[in-house]
Amino acid sequence: MTSFRRTAQRSAALAVTAAAALAVTLVQNPAQADNKPTRTVDVRLIGINDLHGNIEPPTGSSGRVTLSDGTQVEAGGAAYNATHIKNLQAEVRNSVVVGQGDLIGASPIVSALFHDEPTIEVLNQVGMDTSAAGNHEFDEGYQELLRMQRGGCHPTDGCQFRDSYQGAHFPILGANVTKADNGLPALPPFWVEFRDGVPIGFIGMPLKDVPILVDPNGIKELRFDDEVAAANRYADLLNWLGVKSIVLLIHQGDNTAGGGPDDCRTVAGGPGRKIAEQVSPKIDAVFSGHSHQHYNCTVTDPAGNPRPFIEGLAFGRELSVVDLKIDKRTREVVRSATVARNHVVTKNVTPDAGIQSIIDLAKSKSGPIANRQVGTIAQDIPRAQNAAGESPLGNLIADSQLAATTGNGAVLALMNPGGVRADLTYASSPAGEGDGVVTYGEAFTVQPFGNILQTVTLTGVQLKEALEQQWQVVNGQQRQIVLQPSSGLTYSWSASAPIGSKVSNIVLNGAPLDPGATYRVTINSFLQGGGDGFSAFTGGTEITGGGIDLDGFTAYLTAHPNTAPPALGRITTTP
Repeated sequence: MTSFRRTAQRSAALAVTAAAALAVTLVQNPAQADNKPTRTVDVRLIGINDLHGNIEPPTGSSGRVTLSDGTQVEAGGAAYNATHIKNLQAEVRNSVVVGQGDLIGASPIVSALFHDEPTIEVLNQVGMDTSAAGNHEFDEGYQELLRMQRGGCHPTDGCQFRDSYQGAHFPILGANVTKADNGLPALPPFWVEFRDGVPIGFIGMPLKDVPILVDPNGIKELRFDDEVAAANRYADLLNWLGVKSIVLLIHQGDNTAGGGPDDCRTVAGGPGRKIAEQVSPKIDAVFSGHSHQHYNCTVTDPAGNPRPFIEGLAFGRELSVVDLKIDKRTREVVRSATVARNHVVTKNVTPDAGIQSIIDLAKSKSGPIANRQVGTIAQDIPRAQNAAGESPLGNLIADSQLAATTGNGAVLALMNPGGVRADLTYASSPAGEGDGVVTYGEAFTVQPFGNILQTVTLTGVQLKEALEQQWQVVNGQQRQIVLQPSSGLTYSWSASAPIGSKVSNIVLNGAPLDPGATYRVTINSFLQGGGDGFSAFTGGTEITGGGIDLDGFTAYLTAHPNTAPPALGRITTTP
């Protein structure tokens, strides 16, 4: 097994040039002459998506896989993942380990406390060959993603996990990510691996909607282009260079109507399937991610030929396995011989000792911080939203953000629901007995992004516009993202009203909203930059920075022992 890997992988331009040079060599020195018998090369692709730094086995429903018959099995954990990968590799002569994005970001504290350096070390050790960037790879901005790739200590926190950080030993791809000022690649767009002398090209990219999914302030210098156009452009280039076996790693997928690992019950009209069906016929397989669902589908490419479209469950619970048979003379994939399946990462294997040692080190270093008590709660405070879009935990976080910024003159706070990542549970100990104690680690799991609180001045008109932007049409489909309001703000919305005119009866602290008045509103830096499509917030003036959102949350819990779930009713619906 050979691997096309050089120091040049750390630069987008050099990676493209090096891949092209090797592929051109293949064009100039073609494979066996036509009069020689055809031979094939078998290659197993092993994909992982949406790991989100879950190097420890995930717990609760996040640590189970539902099979086709409805039964469930516990799964996940990097040490088990590593063993399963080795076992899958031992069954074949050739294999390639790939990622479909969101391998880091929105991670548990055991990884996130060290800026996901433990997760990158785990992926290096299991032999990751290449991965697409997902939206969460950009959570801390483009420059931090480059550091994750190239290595070096964090510019603010330094090296806390190891004495040094070596970076990812695999290229992180972004075929549709370009520099906004000159259109040049901001990340390597593709990668080439060789197995038994045959080149296999991997095109990787995040979804084009990254700018509304992460803090826009960290990616101002980037542009995220159409996925299909980018995939087709580089498929043509790879083909011209002599790389005929091509795989797309795309961080976009579909929701499902249930099913087991190898069922194909994707919801009609999903963005992942559209991409899988529309990209160039030169692409032989599509590995997807982002939706945190599992499916194993066969789609028809524009030339009428079948190819797999597959995604495994998030948090390392499944590995997507696609076995290719490649004609060694033509270097083309024999589509009819492709076999795809999702492999459950069960815990009935021996965990990999080397990976476990990385996890143990991260646990020992993060433990004293993660286990520190920050408050107590009286009962579970769930993040689930009611029919109006309001949740007890969302309200509590908004209340904490308002309390943290009253010194900035804030009179209300609004929290994006996507930033509320887990329930705050009363029974938090491993044994499950109720204790009501909230640790820093539990609070971190609820709010892991480390956004900065920002207080801005908005007119009543701008605030109304922001509330109306909770309903938008994106890619031809209506999207609803209901912000979580702090105490004192109430309003109603109508499902039947047209977009742009859904919100009514806005009242703040007992007084109707005055369109001509100004209000000091606290939002996080993600929303302030226009995240989730809330462009109205970018028009705010007199921006005053606050602390980190998690610090405000933990301070509120400390100041309010035995916190109870805030009552709902801040948002109501009308016909």
